[in-house]
Amino acid sequence: MKLNPMELYNLLPKTNCRLCEAKTCMAFATKLALGDVSPDECPPLLEEGFQEKLEKIREMVAPLQSAAETGVKLDESKCTGCGNCVVVCPVDVAAEPPTSEGKAAMGTATVFRVENGISKIINLEKCRRFPPDRLNCRVCEQYCCTDAIEIW
Repeated sequence: MKLNPMELYNLLPKTNCRLCEAKTCMAFATKLALGDVSPDECPPLLEEGFQEKLEKIREMVAPLQSAAETGVKLDESKCTGCGNCVVVCPVDVAAEPPTSEGKAAMGTATVFRVENGISKIINLEKCRRFPPDRLNCRVCEQYCCTDAIEIW
């Protein structure tokens, strides 16, 4: 599930008050969708009359709070250890070029590695989605044949 900033924006007070330090409510909605801010950082949203909308926004952004800073989640119970994530990850290929040929990644500069028949995220901070760059790379998710990798 990907959050749509416009859906979040439609639940905001739309005052452009800048009390949250974003220049506009749309900018705040975008930051919410990325997981960069919490709904509680919008003072007007905390006022009386917005409780239902605040709860709806909290529900929508809850999955982001369980995801890592990159938004990448790996459900090991769904993983078959096929290694697609290792082979297609641009960081893994750059760090260890033989991974693009299906050879096992053994170093510590890679994002993914298959250990005991299951893919593991070993260096999430190496991911191209990691702040501050936050590139919109979704290759691992796209090539995961069991939907074990999900990006929020």
